[in-house]
Amino acid sequence: MPKSVTLKDVAAKVGVTSAAASMALAGHERISERTRAAVRQAAAELGYVPSSAGRALRSQRADAVALIVPNSSTHVFGHMYFMHVLTGMSTAANAHDAQVIVSTNADTSTGGVAYERVMRSRTADGAIVTSAAIDDDHVQGLVASGLPVVLIGNYPHLADAVSVGIDDVTATERLVDHLVTEHGRRRLLHVTGTLDHQTGIDRRDGFLRAAAAHGVDDVSVVEGDLSEESGAAAVEQVLRDHPDDLPDAIVFANDDMAVGGLRVLRRAGVRVPEDLSVVGFDDFGLARVTTPGITTVRVPAEEMGRIATERLFDLVDGRPRRGRHTELPVEIVLRGSCGCDDDPGQSAP
Repeated sequence: MPKSVTLKDVAAKVGVTSAAASMALAGHERISERTRAAVRQAAAELGYVPSSAGRALRSQRADAVALIVPNSSTHVFGHMYFMHVLTGMSTAANAHDAQVIVSTNADTSTGGVAYERVMRSRTADGAIVTSAAIDDDHVQGLVASGLPVVLIGNYPHLADAVSVGIDDVTATERLVDHLVTEHGRRRLLHVTGTLDHQTGIDRRDGFLRAAAAHGVDDVSVVEGDLSEESGAAAVEQVLRDHPDDLPDAIVFANDDMAVGGLRVLRRAGVRVPEDLSVVGFDDFGLARVTTPGITTVRVPAEEMGRIATERLFDLVDGRPRRGRHTELPVEIVLRGSCGCDDDPGQSAP
């Protein structure tokens, strides 16, 4: 008995994904006319006959949205950011009587699986992607697949995608402005996030841009990975390499690393903020319980998750778009680690 032709066979003949082939046969406008014609021709040549039952099943709503996280390494799921995003997504999904599905990989070498699982199974009506690396080509493939997609963060190479994020560059500039103008700090160190992610690059660039604007040339940069351990290691390296020429302020790319750095500074007898100011980024809880409290940027992660999900349902339901990129405001929260009074209610102008 001859083997029946599947949609995967048609997709392979044209050189597209099964999801793209399915959308092409359905005449979806997200797929170019040239590709739609090629898929129809391949289907005819191979004798592909779509399953009526399958078509009926695919036309139904899954009443679910997916959160795609490309990998589950420590700096990803070990971070409170994701609990806030999930909370925001769940709030919006519940309002639409839908559930949230998380798709990720334990093995970072197979990052594409997280995307393919959602595209092929069609168990979700759309997907939200967060914390993808800048060289992750699977994001672009997902956006082009025809599945409704919203990205959390900044993706300058995917300007046509719908996204929700904050201005990490400007927020970091405001932190440095405060350190220089209010506390007279002139020897600055930045401990970055992972520089294969846009967030890490943007916060580093904001640090360097603000230092240059103030004419501060005594600056240095050490790459971290957003973990508490990497913040501690960065400070240990500075204490070891420059014991007599320490910076007078350290700008950490997140609060976890700032906590690790504070621990090392305290052990070394360096007083914060008398000898050295420390600032972080996120304000997901840790910055409020240290001594001194950590001056930081309050990131509205839960709100980003909620708004991203609402934008996703707009796409799923075919409602008009409200702009491709939504940028949410952030707040600079002043605490004792920079030299301000340790009052959690303070915020920078």
